[in-house]
Amino acid sequence: MATGQSAPTTIDAYIDGFPNDVRAILRRIRTAVKEAAPEAEEAIKYGIPTFVLHGNLVHFAAFRHHIGFYPAPSGIDHFKDALSAYARAKGSVRFPLDTPIPYELIKRIVRFRVTENTTRKAPKKTATTTAKRTSTTTSKTTSKTTSKKAPTRPRKNTE
Repeated sequence: MATGQSAPTTIDAYIDGFPNDVRAILRRIRTAVKEAAPEAEEAIKYGIPTFVLHGNLVHFAAFRHHIGFYPAPSGIDHFKDALSAYARAKGSVRFPLDTPIPYELIKRIVRFRVTENTTRKAPKKTATTTAKRTSTTTSKTTSKTTSKKAPTRPRKNTE
């Protein structure tokens, strides 16, 4: 993206901010993610393209010499052998622009993240759960307000 431009609000606007060769790569990554997670919603978060399904699924971004792909630490850990040829960090991997982008691997990682996000999504609140939380919160608040003590001073030694 060129310096001085306003921050993009859509993935299309983000992609359009790059040279044609990088745009083509970004579009193919977007397509790969959409094929692997058709129910995911697109967004711009942290200023970069993001796919959301029961929380953030994956992000990607273009840089001068690489594409950053961010599938969360679990996505990197689960595919560490397949990603061993690339520079990695806790929750990211760098795909150099001068080497072929592994679109099929990106799809596999996205499918893994879909499964992960879908199986760990928070259970719906029940009336019992809400009542327990309210009761606990009320008792904590009550105990704090009724048990105020004045600060104690150290006693002087009278001996």
